[in-house]
Amino acid sequence: MNKQNIKPSYDVIIVGSGPAGLGAAFKIAENSDKSILLLEKKKISSGGLRNDCKQNYTYPVGFPMEHWEKEEVDNLLSEVKTHLNPKLETRVNVEKYQKRAKKIHVKILSIDQAHVGTDKSSQLINGLIEELNTLGVTVAIDTEAKEVSSDKKELTLSCGTILSFDHLILAPGRADYDWLQEQMNTLGVEYSDNIVDIGVRIETKEENYPIVRDYYDPKILFPGKVRTFCTNSGSAHIVREKYKGYYSVNGHSLSREYNNSNGLVNFAMLKTIRLTEPVVSGQKFGKILGQMVMQLSGGSVIMQRVGDFRLGSRSKKETFNSDIYDFEPTLKNAVAGDLSLCMPAKILRDIWKSLKMLDTIIPGVLHPSTIIYYPEIKTYSNKPAFINDAFMVKDAYYIIGDGAGTSRGITAAWASGIRAANDILSL
Repeated sequence: MNKQNIKPSYDVIIVGSGPAGLGAAFKIAENSDKSILLLEKKKISSGGLRNDCKQNYTYPVGFPMEHWEKEEVDNLLSEVKTHLNPKLETRVNVEKYQKRAKKIHVKILSIDQAHVGTDKSSQLINGLIEELNTLGVTVAIDTEAKEVSSDKKELTLSCGTILSFDHLILAPGRADYDWLQEQMNTLGVEYSDNIVDIGVRIETKEENYPIVRDYYDPKILFPGKVRTFCTNSGSAHIVREKYKGYYSVNGHSLSREYNNSNGLVNFAMLKTIRLTEPVVSGQKFGKILGQMVMQLSGGSVIMQRVGDFRLGSRSKKETFNSDIYDFEPTLKNAVAGDLSLCMPAKILRDIWKSLKMLDTIIPGVLHPSTIIYYPEIKTYSNKPAFINDAFMVKDAYYIIGDGAGTSRGITAAWASGIRAANDILSL
């Protein structure tokens, strides 16, 4: 919308149009006549709804247990469904994999899931924004919030406009962790930043990971705080995402209705790292590892075939041939290299051990042709000191979503928005 249509004052300003911000906006708009401004610095929401749009509807997946109880989550997920209208994926024949896993102390969770697909996510987002417009919410796309005031209920936009508010909800997402830290410093909000997920993304043929035919996004927990994350199949591909100072890999897949399947699967294997003194910033630790890869790859991410890794040999361009390696990497700008040169040994050992356990449960996933991409870094690390259960950090100020450690995924982020909104509605 035109920035000239923004009023100088609102009852509620929400920064970020990802699922956390949307959850708050819908809850307040549907239950009050408060004036609401929803700000998004990009031309379309860049939150989890935009990228592949997987949704989990079973506690505790996505819900950090220090903030959430099952009974409340079950109620909130029912509310989330009324807006996202999920079509749940079928899940069959999981018991045989669970029995195998149990024998080696691995746990496979049974999760209700829905998947939209990267090709259809913008359609979902645009529909939600249109609904908010109908409810009277002012949605300002391509409008960046620059900074909050330390002593006034004011927010300055990047264009210089100053807005006042009665309540402010910050929901910028993981990618803007540093911006959020700057605002918390301004507001005098204490926070910790000592957790980060470091891992790899695996790409292989679907026939080597057949569980996806029965269970769309298998949630598998291994010893050593390693887990699978964000499985993609059908028309699946890997992308390179730009962060501040480095690249991280991620996985996407198109909707079920998209019929041009490439027969590939990709998923992340992540290890959760909790840092203690003297290194206490998970964000900085992840950035250091990402920059190390940039140095060794000439400014990109690396990939290595399992067959080469087992032999202790780096992968080269000629490794990716049409002999035993019978599929093309979907991330064309990844650089063939040596995982062991740029990944900390402790993390690499735990992830490789977990991959071998996975290959015992689902034989074939460690076929020599399977590709390991590195790094995949998930920064969920900002943990503000909340002053109530509604994620308030200061009177009339709330911080929600993945970037604040209140959630790890679309449905939980939306639920955190509802919780903050309920507090505003009760005042």
